[in-house]
Amino acid sequence: MLLAIDIGNTETTLGVFEGDELKATWHTATVIHRTADEHAVLLFNLLQSQGLKASDIKGAALCSVVPPLVSTYEALFQRYFGILPLVVGSGVKTGVRIRMDNPKEVGTDRIVDAAAAHHLYGGPLIIVDLGTATTFDTISEEGDYLGGAIAPGIVTAAEAMFSRAAMLPRVELTRPSQAIGTNTISAMQSGIIFGYVGLVEGMVARIQKELGEKSKVIATGGYAEVIAKETKVIDAVRPDLTLIGLRLIYQMNKA
Repeated sequence: MLLAIDIGNTETTLGVFEGDELKATWHTATVIHRTADEHAVLLFNLLQSQGLKASDIKGAALCSVVPPLVSTYEALFQRYFGILPLVVGSGVKTGVRIRMDNPKEVGTDRIVDAAAAHHLYGGPLIIVDLGTATTFDTISEEGDYLGGAIAPGIVTAAEAMFSRAAMLPRVELTRPSQAIGTNTISAMQSGIIFGYVGLVEGMVARIQKELGEKSKVIATGGYAEVIAKETKVIDAVRPDLTLIGLRLIYQMNKA
């Protein structure tokens, strides 16, 4: 079995593959100061909850936007699993050609998503990742990474508003019944949820126009389902996109 790990700024997503099948997934908070031993205890408990053992894991692949945690997980896998994980980065085959001015600036999670999305849907593509940041990644018909856009994530923007506006309460980020809020809470929910729907629709329209051709739009990330229900521009929602990409890249490099 393969253990795939996507270490994000806020959340870490883990998945276990048996062949091409994703058997189990978990989401944990990203904690930078946790030691390799502490991460191991958490991981063993997660595996045990699904009837799995450390000995079932024969390989591991990870991508991270939190560099200090890479060495932590490398130590974990070597100490407790006896394996060296594949870390997506420089020198690792991904099948994705990066057409950015400086390819090193592109987060490895975005390259992994590009590999997975092109494998699943072909191209051209726009990947909308609604996580800590809201990112728009543009993939050519051939699978090249062309570039994109980065905006604050839904939770990131909402937290900034809560912390800077003393009179505004912290609200649950759920869909309001209508766009015209009749109280402060519903007005805030409308502005946040429907406002991000407008952001997604507007950015997708601009990118489509620049590409000059119709592209499939794939959404991933924690708020993908919420936003996708409110717009027709999103063609598919794949919360497991990064994990699938990690499996593909692992197989590509171990072949």
